[in-house]
Amino acid sequence: MSTLELPSEGGCRCGQVRLKINAKPILTMACHCTGCQRMTGGPYSLSAAIPSQGFEVTQGEPVIGGLHGDVIHHYFCPHCMSWLFTKLDGVDWFVNVRATMLDDTGWFTPFMETWTSEKLPWVTTPAKHSYAALPAMEEYEGLTKEYMAQG
Repeated sequence: MSTLELPSEGGCRCGQVRLKINAKPILTMACHCTGCQRMTGGPYSLSAAIPSQGFEVTQGEPVIGGLHGDVIHHYFCPHCMSWLFTKLDGVDWFVNVRATMLDDTGWFTPFMETWTSEKLPWVTTPAKHSYAALPAMEEYEGLTKEYMAQG
C-alpha cells in the first residue's frame, strides 16, 4: 500500500471534471447505506473527508444529482454522471470526496464503516470502527484524532 502524495488529483470517468486535494483526509470511510449502494452500483461507497480548504474543482462544472432538495448534496459530472464528492449544508469544514475518483487510490483504506445495518450480508471491509448507522456526534472528534495519529 502506498502513502497519499499531496497534491493528489482525480476526476470523473470521462475526464470532463477534474479535482485536486491539497490536504490529508481527516477520516476515510465505507458507507453501506442503500442510497450509496444505488448510486455506486456496488455494495458501498468509499470516501475521504477532506478539509474544505484542501479541496478544489480544477476543471468542469459538477452538477447536483442523487437526492435533490435535501441537506446532502451529491456532485456528479454532467456528462458521464460519475459521483465525485458530497457536501452537507451547514457543515462547511469538509468535503466527502469519493476516494475512487482520485488518480492514485493505493493509499486508501476505510478507517470506519457506516450503515452496516443495511450492508449486503457477504460484505466485509478492513475498517477499524463499525456503526449500524452513524457514529454519535461526540464520537467524531476522537475518531478523527485516532485516524490522523495513524499517519
